[in-house]
Amino acid sequence: MKFLKIFISIIFFSIFLKNSYSEIKIDVDHIILQDHHSGQILFEREADEKIYPASMTKIMTAIVTFDLLKKGETSLDEMITISEKAWRMSQSGYSSMFIMLNDQVSVEDLLKGIIIVSGNDSCVALAEGLSGTEEDFVILMNEKAEEIGLENTNFNNASGINDVENYSTVRDVLKMSRYMIENYPEYYTYFKETTFTWDRTGGDPITQGNRNPLLYKNVGADGIKTGFLTVEQYSLAASMEVNQRRITAVGSGFKSKNSRSRETLRILNWGLRKFDTIKVTKKNEVFTELNVWLGKKNKVSVTSNEDFYITIPKRKKKTIKAVIEYEGPIQSPIKKGDNLALLNIYVSGELKKQINLISNEDIKRSNIFSRLLTSLNYLVWGDV
Repeated sequence: MKFLKIFISIIFFSIFLKNSYSEIKIDVDHIILQDHHSGQILFEREADEKIYPASMTKIMTAIVTFDLLKKGETSLDEMITISEKAWRMSQSGYSSMFIMLNDQVSVEDLLKGIIIVSGNDSCVALAEGLSGTEEDFVILMNEKAEEIGLENTNFNNASGINDVENYSTVRDVLKMSRYMIENYPEYYTYFKETTFTWDRTGGDPITQGNRNPLLYKNVGADGIKTGFLTVEQYSLAASMEVNQRRITAVGSGFKSKNSRSRETLRILNWGLRKFDTIKVTKKNEVFTELNVWLGKKNKVSVTSNEDFYITIPKRKKKTIKAVIEYEGPIQSPIKKGDNLALLNIYVSGELKKQINLISNEDIKRSNIFSRLLTSLNYLVWGDV
């Protein structure tokens, strides 16, 4: 067997990224921009400074509920009785879906009330219905924050209304936004709905629009959540998908609603214009074939064990080398899932990433006569 290297020419751009503050000026106190698939941060300013996330808190409220749905501990059609505490939230002047005292409301309607119309009353109702009290639900929120890796976040209520102990950073809000999009695609679709009609008991139906202004601009935006507190001013976590590329921005400290919409769209479009994201490998997608020794097939297809994308500035073209290293030809038998090779990604001669390539199929040994003939050919001709 020989130690083989296969060089795969892939033309990429340079992957050395730095904040290009001179290229774009965003009128906001705290901002972060990320390519979703690669995870690359494309721009940031004061991303780790403490903010009050306001209604962006509701992203975590939704995540905890999605978790419970996935575990089978609740269902979308479970009915929750509205408490006086939750009802009073609808009478307090905060954003509400206007639930009624002692009414029975489904988990799905409460989720829509939270996600689409930013109802603080629906947050309290859902938290109480799923955990007994809002305080117990908040424990789940903080446990999930730790699991996701939020380093500078504490939740003290389910809605994000005024509370100095309810704080975060735009980087942490970005982390939980990315987590939600990746882990709950079947529920993330709620975030792009532009209206919600609550057919309430004892009154006419109430129709309200989604507070995310980017959803109405036909730019590919499909989430996520606005926020406002007097002390923090306006905030927005926004994600958009264009030509299978997703980009997400979180900003806090916009001076007005118009500024929030305008500046967020500017930085999202800037990220799409200035950078490309290229798929290097896709989990379970055949990457190439490798030579097999004494098998019923002469080649074995291999796949990556992970998705790997690179986001790169469009203006800096360089060649990235993808090198497959393995001892080959590979001795049969081979089982599906066997680690067979390493894919090394180099940038300017520097190793940036190693990815395991695994067998995508079972390869049995050939029969004794085929093995003898192959071995004889190898001895005579030095070739398999």
